[in-house]
Amino acid sequence: MTLSAQQPQKSPRAVLFDLDGTLLQVEMNSFIPAYVGGLAAHFSDLAPRSRFVDTVISATFALLRDDGDQCTNQQLFLGALQRHLGIAPEEFGRRFENYLDDGLHGLAPLIEPLGLARDILALCFERDWTVVIATNPVFPRQLVEVRLRWGGLDDFPYHLVTSYENTRFCKPHPGYFTDILDGFGLAPEECLMVGNDTEHDLAAGLVGIPTWLVDTWLIDRLGGAYQSDYRGDHQNLLTFLQQV
Repeated sequence: MTLSAQQPQKSPRAVLFDLDGTLLQVEMNSFIPAYVGGLAAHFSDLAPRSRFVDTVISATFALLRDDGDQCTNQQLFLGALQRHLGIAPEEFGRRFENYLDDGLHGLAPLIEPLGLARDILALCFERDWTVVIATNPVFPRQLVEVRLRWGGLDDFPYHLVTSYENTRFCKPHPGYFTDILDGFGLAPEECLMVGNDTEHDLAAGLVGIPTWLVDTWLIDRLGGAYQSDYRGDHQNLLTFLQQV
């Protein structure tokens, strides 16, 4: 375990947790194509499969680059589908619900629970900390919730779960983190961001939030451009949280 020169003098008021690769095991390079491919089957009468898949993936990644603050990520995503495919938001919502009902279960084998995640989360709630599932909000809330369920983590009373309905920015945009801080009236130094992505999660440091890099399933996008305040595996993280 690698720590900064000095341990925090007091415990955080809030802990922000990334989801995929941090609280559950999932290979997103397999999950995303499987999800989008399954979704495409419910729109086959409206758009060719390849065009639908390309548009959804392009619209999703565009959210990561968006720098505006006037629309939610959901509005941006659905607007792109309406412009490029002629699919109205209401129609997308109806067919997405059908996908949830009869096709999404096929993705469950791609998600594996992480035993220590429950211990880590339970400790945070025992300490009465604010707990945020700070997953990158490019998906509908239902898709985040089902991943929590498959990971055995859906029974905790999270204070916030970010999804494309309730956010204006995505990680690593600083606005993603400041919106969370403002929503709870928190100062950056009162929080801890926990994640496995050296860009998306460690970007919390840009607004002054201390960061813990979980290196069990490390995603290193920037080659160390952002430095974490703390680093270690899940057992190290649990021990750290027990001691602050």
